[in-house]
Amino acid sequence: MLDAWIIEEIRRREEAQRQNERRPAVLEVPLHEPPRPPNGNEQGRSDEQDTPRGVVIIDFSVS
Repeated sequence: MLDAWIIEEIRRREEAQRQNERRPAVLEVPLHEPPRPPNGNEQGRSDEQDTPRGVVIIDFSVS
């Protein structure tokens, strides 16, 4: 028969393993530096900013 401390150690390891399995996976998002302004334009403004822009809404809810 196993000693009580061995049984407790096995229980602790199993519980730690269950906790690790419950955790969601970690996803690292790469962050890129913003592009430099073209042709030395310090403010980064160009004719492209005058074009109409839109909004995208992404709904991740589950029905």
